[in-house]
Amino acid sequence: MSTKRLRPSGTWEYTIRRKGLLPKPLSLTFENEDEGDAYVRRIEQLLDAGILPEDLVARRGSVVTVDDAIRAYLGKVALPASDVSLLNTLLERWKGQSLTSVNYDWTERWVTAMKRRDVMAPSTIRHYVGALARCFDWTVKSGNPSLPINPLRLLPKRYATYTDEDSAAVKSQGREGKEDIERDQRLYGDPEQAVRAILAKVKPENRQRAFELQYRPALVFLFELALESAMRLREMYTLSPQQVDIERRTVFLDKTKNGSKRQVPLTTVAIAAYQKYVELVKAGDEEMEGFAFDSDRLFPWWDGSRDAKALAKVTVLLSAQFGRIFDGAGCGEVTFHDLRHEATSRLYEKTSLSDVEIAKITGHSSTKLLMRYANLRGSNLAARLW
Repeated sequence: MSTKRLRPSGTWEYTIRRKGLLPKPLSLTFENEDEGDAYVRRIEQLLDAGILPEDLVARRGSVVTVDDAIRAYLGKVALPASDVSLLNTLLERWKGQSLTSVNYDWTERWVTAMKRRDVMAPSTIRHYVGALARCFDWTVKSGNPSLPINPLRLLPKRYATYTDEDSAAVKSQGREGKEDIERDQRLYGDPEQAVRAILAKVKPENRQRAFELQYRPALVFLFELALESAMRLREMYTLSPQQVDIERRTVFLDKTKNGSKRQVPLTTVAIAAYQKYVELVKAGDEEMEGFAFDSDRLFPWWDGSRDAKALAKVTVLLSAQFGRIFDGAGCGEVTFHDLRHEATSRLYEKTSLSDVEIAKITGHSSTKLLMRYANLRGSNLAARLW
């Protein structure tokens, strides 16, 4: 509610009160009553909707809006580049949205909008919700009275999957809803051998000549390391030689996607591939085009910059390069990230390691996430039955 009074000076003073949105009554002064009435009416309409107008942001200093919370979180917590990118996008999406209006209804409306208005893939929806949920977890733990609980954590399982109503709403716009497809691509047998052949400069049957592969020895080692270690693409191409300990058969990762450090054990196959690659680089192999380890980088594609755009550029470059290789090998549906899936599945198939032990290798933050990768082949399971 607001009140107004005519001051002795002839100006009009308005006082706006909104508990939860405004930490204290807001006083505004106008020369003209009509101008003041119109301005305050607009402000009150926004406040009634739970939105703090941009022109009032500078008038309060506490964290009371969603974008306040995101900025505070970004400024005080070290985050993976993927979360930073998602949250920066949400800064504009929720600019001025009051934290006190963030409840379960708000959460459901947002998820519904991502499906029916934006027609996002379920995996993309989960990424956005996950990033903001982690931000809100931190906000709640900080003791902010504007957000006593995190409603994003109340969402049911499969919240990102399109319901029949969602699909109908999207179809009425002449569009198609997105299926919640859990990737289960595997790379083994003939496709794997076809990929290795291309990396070995063998001409594919559907091409007139072999692939031109810049830094071919590095591509070969990257492929082997991915299948043997289950490391993420960025974790590998940003390695330095100092992070590889041959005696202990480990790679030490000091900065991972979820912000934690971990040691990745190396198989004998990975060790052999590493030693062969190092020998080629040190011998000045012509296919490495002058690359040397004195740059403190294990691979040639990354220049050492931690800039998010520079890292994303390398990721896109390598993903596209392997996409062409997979396509040439006749398995174009496979992506480089599927190699991490394949490596994790092989850990289940070839070892007796527990879920917790495998999670320590792969760096998954929970065994629930890990199980998405553990799609074991039925034949392997059947062989272990009576």
